[in-house]
Amino acid sequence: MKILIVEDERLLADTLCTMLEARGYEAEAVYDGESGREWALTGVYDLLILDVMMPGMNGYEVARAVRRSRVDTPILMLTARSALEDRIEGLDSGADYYLTKPFDSRELLACVGALLRRQGGQVNELRCGNTALDLNACTLRCGERMVRLSAREFDVLRYLMRNRDRVLSKEQILEKVWGFESNAVENHVEVYVGFLRKKLQSIGSNVRIEAIRRLGYHLEVTESC
Repeated sequence: MKILIVEDERLLADTLCTMLEARGYEAEAVYDGESGREWALTGVYDLLILDVMMPGMNGYEVARAVRRSRVDTPILMLTARSALEDRIEGLDSGADYYLTKPFDSRELLACVGALLRRQGGQVNELRCGNTALDLNACTLRCGERMVRLSAREFDVLRYLMRNRDRVLSKEQILEKVWGFESNAVENHVEVYVGFLRKKLQSIGSNVRIEAIRRLGYHLEVTESC
């Protein structure tokens, strides 16, 4: 499970990352609302944890931007603003839960678990055409045929499947799969797309990773398979 934390207090954001990673989650943090909106709109996260009081773009605005873009990732708002009017505004903005600071780490982890469970099968599996990606086992399945993916193959395909209606550039894939500080280059993306194409074909999938010249990649479902 991948969680994005949007919190301008860096110490708190990094502490939350450490806490969540200790529970087996994959956590990333950004420290301002505009970056939070940009990262959230990629659709690669299973949960967003949003602070409200941030300079520039506040948490309410981030949540509204996410929902306007039809990204249905669960949102947990984490803020010192505890008035009833603030809670109402948070929920009306698109948050699924509103937790006030200071908070008990046990309550936060319970909220995270509850919001992730609420998604049901969407958390455990992504589907495209006749093919399913198991998010727990890192396997790709088509009918009775199954193939295991490497960690990098899994991350690339998960990103593509969660954004199947978009064309993703090689640069976007590099940033979200390898990370901003990686030394990986666009050729790495091409190599792993090649691996995935072979594995999709090997299980009889009707999903194809199509390249759009000078733009990037997207998924297509063929009718003949």
